[in-house]
Amino acid sequence: MIERTDEHTVVVDGGTVVTPHETHEGGRVVIEGDRIVDVDPTADPAGSPVSAEGATRRIDATGRYVLPGLVDLHGDDVERYLYPRSGERVDPTAALATADRLTLAAGVTTKFDAIAFEDSPEKNRSIEDATELLDAVADGASLAADHRVHARCELTDAASVACVGELADRPIVDVVSLMAHVPGRGQFDDEDAFAQRYTDGRGAVADEAAQAGRDRRGVAEATLRERRSDLVEALASADVTLASHDDADPAAVDHAVDHGVDLCEYPISLAAARRATERGAATAMGAPNLVRGGSLWGNLDARDAIEEGVVDVLCSDYRPEALLASVFVDTGEPIERRVARVSSEPARVAGLDDRGELAAGARADLVVVDPDPVPTVTRAFVAGRDVYHCHGGPKSHDS
Repeated sequence: MIERTDEHTVVVDGGTVVTPHETHEGGRVVIEGDRIVDVDPTADPAGSPVSAEGATRRIDATGRYVLPGLVDLHGDDVERYLYPRSGERVDPTAALATADRLTLAAGVTTKFDAIAFEDSPEKNRSIEDATELLDAVADGASLAADHRVHARCELTDAASVACVGELADRPIVDVVSLMAHVPGRGQFDDEDAFAQRYTDGRGAVADEAAQAGRDRRGVAEATLRERRSDLVEALASADVTLASHDDADPAAVDHAVDHGVDLCEYPISLAAARRATERGAATAMGAPNLVRGGSLWGNLDARDAIEEGVVDVLCSDYRPEALLASVFVDTGEPIERRVARVSSEPARVAGLDDRGELAAGARADLVVVDPDPVPTVTRAFVAGRDVYHCHGGPKSHDS
């Protein structure tokens, strides 16, 4: 029985509804205002409320999956839209608007835009650009998804450390990750590996990348540790999730967790991922890694880590559509667990207890997905607002 209110009511009927603990064929989700008010696993579509004075709508999700809106803790694609090519800079507000629409098309309703606060011309990055992107996110009245900032701090860059430390009072910053991209450390075996990675299709020049690697290698390990400690202290009073990045081994994880890290992103080795789990830190891997079938750079395979039970969260990293695709990769687990890694678990890590699952009382962030021939979002709701609709063929219809 659906209790009618004066608020706008939307009924999503007939889809495969994935709840936290079970999946229901032909279920129903009812949205009123910005909340889910009912999830009925055995609803009869013929019993849906009759539209009255435009107050109630029914969406037929037959043949599709109904999932909670995805929560992406680390997606740095907005930087690519800011600089489509090296030397071509787009207005930050326009770049963010592009990222916003593609975010929804990828099924993500809560997006932590991973913005690198560092002066690295070889990667088209500057603290000035990063600050303008942050301001655009904070101002984002026209954005359809819920955008937040994941501030990436490069410890080899003193200006980056100073800037991120000053961001503690900005409520838009919810995650801060501490990185040290240095040849011979983490995922870079040597300067050649570093230069190869930092020479990309957007115009970074090999000799510039090689020089950047030499400059970073010149920063003493003691300096990096001191900067990490200073930054952690500066952020102690801020309500942020603190993340480490590219931890290579258990010792690196211990150092990170001892300094208050809550989330270990992209551990390089299985031993590091295991240690993070042992220490009670959440572990995040890249969805592209799982979808592709391995790390692009020869690091830890996400599937191996999942089989070991040491992956809590998947992130889109640089490829937004990989997050949704990861849900449909058969890992030998129930789909409820695969959905949780990209919805309720990242929400929990970020301290967002109002979203990430299809349950009565939860924020009405929801996506309808056509799984064939590839997972495609046909509908997205953010806080009950119908913000994205893409016709996918003859199965697309409302009543």
